[in-house]
Amino acid sequence: MDMLWSGWGDPDRATPLPEPVVGLLRDVLGVKPLDAPPMELDDIVVPASRLPEEVLGALGSVAEVRTDAEGRIRHTRGKSTPDLLRIRAGETGDAPDAVVLPATHEEVLAVLRVCAAHRVAVVPFGGGTSVVGGLAPQGVSAFVALDLRRLDAVIGIDEISRTATLQPGLRAPRAEALLNEAGYTLGHFPQSFEWATIGGFAAARSSGQASAGYGRFDEMVLGLTVATPQGTLETGRAPRSAAGPDLRQLVLGSEGAFGVITSVTVRVQPVPAVKVYEGWRFPSFETGSAALRRLAQDGPLPTVLRLSDETETAIGLAKPAEIGASSSGGCLAIAGFEGTQSQVAGRRARAAEVLAAAGGECLGTEPGDAWAHGRFNAPYLRDALLDVGAFAETLETAVFWSGIPALYDAVRTALTATLTESGTPPLVMCHISHVYPAGASLYFTVVAAQGEDPVGHWAPAKRAANDAIIAAGGTISHHHGVGTDHREWYAEEIGPLGVEVLRAVKARLDPAGILNPGVLIP
Repeated sequence: MDMLWSGWGDPDRATPLPEPVVGLLRDVLGVKPLDAPPMELDDIVVPASRLPEEVLGALGSVAEVRTDAEGRIRHTRGKSTPDLLRIRAGETGDAPDAVVLPATHEEVLAVLRVCAAHRVAVVPFGGGTSVVGGLAPQGVSAFVALDLRRLDAVIGIDEISRTATLQPGLRAPRAEALLNEAGYTLGHFPQSFEWATIGGFAAARSSGQASAGYGRFDEMVLGLTVATPQGTLETGRAPRSAAGPDLRQLVLGSEGAFGVITSVTVRVQPVPAVKVYEGWRFPSFETGSAALRRLAQDGPLPTVLRLSDETETAIGLAKPAEIGASSSGGCLAIAGFEGTQSQVAGRRARAAEVLAAAGGECLGTEPGDAWAHGRFNAPYLRDALLDVGAFAETLETAVFWSGIPALYDAVRTALTATLTESGTPPLVMCHISHVYPAGASLYFTVVAAQGEDPVGHWAPAKRAANDAIIAAGGTISHHHGVGTDHREWYAEEIGPLGVEVLRAVKARLDPAGILNPGVLIP
């Protein structure tokens, strides 16, 4: 199944907002009904392909090629709120000129050779879930979307080493199902899980909701095969190595700007026998953050650990299965434990002692179960909000523990002030969802009225938030990636010399500059 072209995921799972919630949006945020419904797929027109027949013929000789309107529309941009608003309005000026579907590593190499020879840009396409402009090349006269869905196999599982080698187009649910059949799991469940791909996880340094227990995806990766216009790059032949700098780190997070990932070797773990998720209430975000820090630094560390601020808890986003549910105040934390019966019981009991001593009140498993049941629903909620005239978007960052209070206040202030000045005062929510001994990630959700020009008035708010993140010492992205949306601030983060290093790598691997131009590289 293809993802909904004008929104998120499975069209059959789209759920309208309850009328009381729509009324609340009208009364509190001034949300107004849309002037016109989104366009229908059949009514959207794409520009004629700019690729000469000579190029189409050359591509068709090495891989499958599609130029139909629907295929090109479905590969236009990603799934950020501005992306969706533009495609719903029928804006397709930056649609790919063709969709190319290679089936092997060799075919990917051949496609890159053809495109380099003809100076045609290439945008690697996995699940299409980018929310930072990662699928929107800039400054190109023509480009193709390189859809990797045909590279979708489990190449092999090494049960002795507990590793698996996977192809990049394998969607996460299928990868997990195949690994489960052999008794293993990746343990990687980001919010994009149902639609994202293995290659996308690696290319964007994805981080899943169980990162406290299983680690980030880049920590799972042991080896990569990469097709570049200059040939094949193989990285990772041992679990750890002192043989120079780790070239895997050049590819992880590179977002298709250096090459196309064609296989990923990852560590896997046994499927847990027991999973228990429970809720804890803290009187404030400050006390809850301190409790999470104690677990992250001194243990025992749950598999899942997250904390919603007062606003997110009250609105109901802390438990996505119960959007709009009433709250008894405070901040909701979710602690999840996975493993054997004895492992779960032991860690849960010790964690409870820490959380209670830090001021937490155990709410039992009901809030945890509600979170687990609805954890993939938030993007569908975003679509429902767009349908009634609200604007909803997310952004995230990470910082050291000592910097969390200042960063939290700075981003909230920047978003609230900018959007209020533009006439659409927002609701700003936040949660901590990935913890480390030294710091944690902050994930913000913003809801406001769309206004007359929702994309236009979001741009200065996004810039203000990005400026606030850098000024407060945070990273411009913890797991969404750089894309085009964060490129300017990424340059500030790594500095001029860092930028020159990236450009040098780009020049060596992609001298014609065809790979995802404008994405990542400042």
